[in-house]
Amino acid sequence: MHNGVFHHDWCRVSTIPRPSHSRIACVKTHEAIDRRSLEMARRIAAKIDDDPLQAGLVHARRVCSRWIAKGNVPAREWMAILSRDWPEIRGILLDDSEEGRRLRQSDPFCGILTPAERWEIYREFGRDEAR
Repeated sequence: MHNGVFHHDWCRVSTIPRPSHSRIACVKTHEAIDRRSLEMARRIAAKIDDDPLQAGLVHARRVCSRWIAKGNVPAREWMAILSRDWPEIRGILLDDSEEGRRLRQSDPFCGILTPAERWEIYREFGRDEAR
């Protein structure tokens, strides 16, 4: 704990009292984290689907290339996936199997959702966890 804030790998939990509308609950289980990750992937896929230029896909390929240059081994697997057509990539990104969950843990689609879009998902899942 530092200055009233607990730090965990997956969240920050404030011990400082705040109005309930500003507090974002922490997603606590791997299952909940996987569900949240899948929802993020769905929204990323929707953005790419809605963009005729598929800029998000171009961005993911750039991110992946940068990661490979830095020695990121999982990025090699994603680069092979990203060489396929979008419908196949989309299917892999949205796959709810163990393999899909594993791949989403290191997907190169970071930066496609805006911070506001990401925080909306965190808020939604935080409310679900609080119930």
